[in-house]
Formats: sequence, structure tokens, C-alpha cells
Amino acid sequence: MLLDISICIAAYLLGSISSAIVICKACGLPDPREQGSGNPGATNVLRYGGKKAAAAVFLGDMLKGLLAVLLARWLELPAATIAAVGLLAFAGHVWPVFFGFRGGKGVATAFGVLLGWAWLPAALLAAVWIIVAAVSRISSLGAISAALFAPLAMWGLQDQLLYAFATLLLSIVLLWRHRSNLSNLLRGSEPRIGRKN
Repeated sequence: MLLDISICIAAYLLGSISSAIVICKACGLPDPREQGSGNPGATNVLRYGGKKAAAAVFLGDMLKGLLAVLLARWLELPAATIAAVGLLAFAGHVWPVFFGFRGGKGVATAFGVLLGWAWLPAALLAAVWIIVAAVSRISSLGAISAALFAPLAMWGLQDQLLYAFATLLLSIVLLWRHRSNLSNLLRGSEPRIGRKN
């Protein structure tokens, strides 16, 4: 029980490390919270920091979720603990204790968590995300589409109700974090990939 609690706390703290803020500082780039959309995530960094910085941010955010879940699996913790670890790593990214609880929207970290829970649904969701974003040239639309489809994909391909429910929780938070993007999409004002604003 103590091990389970310790890993859950560690997962939250790991998730609380903002890849965007750390990488931008290391690269001499402005704080992402003060640029563009103000979101410390890969899409915002792409707008002013370039592809390499954005890719590093995405990878860092994804690994936070993936490594937390893989550690819990390696320790052979119960499935409920593995699910909780993923959710807490994600929560750390969205509400990071190290940065005043002001974090990113959680797309990359959620993908890392899903990849750790079950690779096949995660791969399918990545394909949905990439295809929708590539066709529409709107990153948020790809993320929203994947979030809507995620619980069904996890339940249908993995047939594990626990992880499907945990995925539903991730999706709800992701959609809530994208509420401004949803409003922009409805108004036709959501920025497209490659544009600075």
C-alpha cells in the first residue's frame, strides 16, 4: 500500500515538470506562458520556437505519462494503481505544483499515459489525431477528435472497463481544457498549423 501511494505521488510530481518551460529556458526562448496562446505545450512552442523545440516539448510531455505508467507496470502494481498513476501524471501536467498549478492542456501527456496502458488504442488515436490535424491544419481539432474517440477505442480494442473509465476521465478533462479552442472552432477563428497567431 505504501509503495502504491509513493508511486502515485511520484507520478504527479513527474507530471508537474513542465517540458515546455524547461526546454524553452534551456534554448533561450521566451516563457511559453507569456507567448502566443499562453499554453505551455508543444503547439504553442511551435508557433514561436520552431519545430525542434516543439518536438522536444512533445516528447518530454509524452514521456512523463509513459514512464510513470511503465514504472507502475514494472513494479507489478494492481491495475487500479496503474490507472491512478496515469491519471495523476496527467493531472500533474495540467495542474503542476511547481508552476502555480498552471499547466498545459495535456494532449501529449495523455497520449503517453494511453500508450502505457495499451499501445493499440493509443496508436489508433494517434492516427486519428494526425489525420484530422493534417487535413484540417488545425492541431486542436485533431486533439479534440482523438479525445472524443478515446474511451470507445480503449474499451473496444482493449476490453478493460477500468482503463476505459480512466480514459473517459482523461477525455473529459482534455475537452474541458480545449473549451476555448472549441469556441474558436465554432467561430472559425482557430489558428491553423504554421501560422503565428
